[in-house]
Amino acid sequence: MNSALLLPMILFSSFFTGLIIFFLGESMHKARTFLNLLGAVLKVVLVVQLLAGVHAEEPYHSVLKLAPGVEIVLTADALSVFFVTLSAALWLLTTIYAIGYLERSPNRSRFFGFFSICVSATTGVALSGNLITFLLFYELLTLSTYPLVIHKGGDKALRAGQRYLAYTLIGGAILLFAIAWLQSLAGPVAFVPGGALAPFADEHAWELKVIFALLILGLGVKAAIVPLHGWLPNAMVAPAPVSSLLHAVAVVKAGAFGIVRMVYEVYGIELSRDLGLLHPLAIVASITILYGSFCALAQDELKKRLAYSTVSQVSYIVLGAAIFGPVATIGGIVHLFHQGIMKITLFFAAGNYAQALGIHRISQMNGVGRKMPWTTVAFSVGALGMIGVPPLAGYVSKWYLQKGGVEGGEPWISAVLSMSSLLNAAYFLPILYRAWFLSGSPEQEAASPAKRTDWWMLVLPPVLTALFVVYAGAFAETPYSPLEWAKMIAQREYEP
Repeated sequence: MNSALLLPMILFSSFFTGLIIFFLGESMHKARTFLNLLGAVLKVVLVVQLLAGVHAEEPYHSVLKLAPGVEIVLTADALSVFFVTLSAALWLLTTIYAIGYLERSPNRSRFFGFFSICVSATTGVALSGNLITFLLFYELLTLSTYPLVIHKGGDKALRAGQRYLAYTLIGGAILLFAIAWLQSLAGPVAFVPGGALAPFADEHAWELKVIFALLILGLGVKAAIVPLHGWLPNAMVAPAPVSSLLHAVAVVKAGAFGIVRMVYEVYGIELSRDLGLLHPLAIVASITILYGSFCALAQDELKKRLAYSTVSQVSYIVLGAAIFGPVATIGGIVHLFHQGIMKITLFFAAGNYAQALGIHRISQMNGVGRKMPWTTVAFSVGALGMIGVPPLAGYVSKWYLQKGGVEGGEPWISAVLSMSSLLNAAYFLPILYRAWFLSGSPEQEAASPAKRTDWWMLVLPPVLTALFVVYAGAFAETPYSPLEWAKMIAQREYEP
């Protein structure tokens, strides 16, 4: 396939699907399901072709002219393809899950329309070739996820949506200001290995420092960096498929991915170090890692505990970008993928508990493993992976971050990560103990699930993602694995 056509096809495979779905009546269940699955499968097929091409070092570049002087620039490199592969694969599984989860819910055409456009925006964020294109899709992501957050309606959902919109629009305005200021100094800024700003460092050093802080502030809202994280726990009022998408693929991951782009492909890792930008970023990431874990300990509502876990875990990605050295870079970038597959497993399982048993709180989970063994096995794998138990995916991320901290001259990172793992264990292991070893009341034990959980649509997705959590850790050194791809990215960023 023509390389200039492949990137737009990947972008629009979900966008046009979403536009068509908007016009389908609620009763057109089969047509909506067909279109959802067609768009998701097509995107995966196209992304696999792109993955092979980028691995073979084929160039991919497309320019879409929207109006005179207004262009969307799309490029594909190892880093962007890493993110877009995660997005496409998890979109397919989340689509299957959402079809089953929302089987009898109202406003499904509206939901799946915005759902598809949200994935298109995430794809655009991943494939953006310059800062202006990135900003366009970054803001489209805000607008397309807002209707998903408030999908259930009601005062609680509307309040959560208003808070989400307030945080993200303010963050977007700060990001716009920072990009405009940067481009007034350096002209149009493209994403390139090693960064594009080194020629401007001598003359504009202090301005570049302030702009970097503004960029991190704007991106840090979606990345849920403390104290910009307040919207995320409240957004858990959204349906489980939305929570899965927000935490594993879309919003928080787009923010973290944006920070990675700024460090490596706008400023460049060496310029970031020389300007003294990395150490403060590492401190902010470390505070967020520990703060999110402490907050998770205090939550009885399952989805809120998972939300604060995301606050903590996503900053592992930022921490990897804030430590100079390829080993830490590998750890941070591979966690971009690992956190996604682990967290989506946990949210799929949480949704199943709510659907089948009406369980929303950890205190209600006694004996749930006996009633829903497959879902609970998947949840257990995701939780143990988050703790960093070998040989699961989370262990690989933490090992490289620990080692990278030592090699990068930041030995205190080991203490932060060790404390984080202990806190992860403190808020996940009691859940597993309740689920597998405690018994509920006689009434709870005798009660059967309030709703049958469809195996193929609701149980299979978390089982598959849990299996990949095992594969990504146990077979981390195999070709095309997330770890091997992260190594290729790190080599490219340090040897442009």
